[in-house]
Amino acid sequence: MGLPEIAVIVALALVVFGPKKLPELGRNIGKTLKSLQKASSEFENELQKAITDSDDDDREKDADSNDHKDLP
Repeated sequence: MGLPEIAVIVALALVVFGPKKLPELGRNIGKTLKSLQKASSEFENELQKAITDSDDDDREKDADSNDHKDLP
């Protein structure tokens, strides 16, 4: 999104919400975006942890199956 598009959006917001509500609206949007970013980060961390745990389990299974192959 370029500068002209942002200017149009800000102008429309100013007309729709008025100059007194615009700062409050900006704060609310900022808080919402921060919350979404935090949730996204937490989801990514949990997903990475699940992948790592799954890889560890697979390695353990491979090690166990290799141990049993050596037995007579």
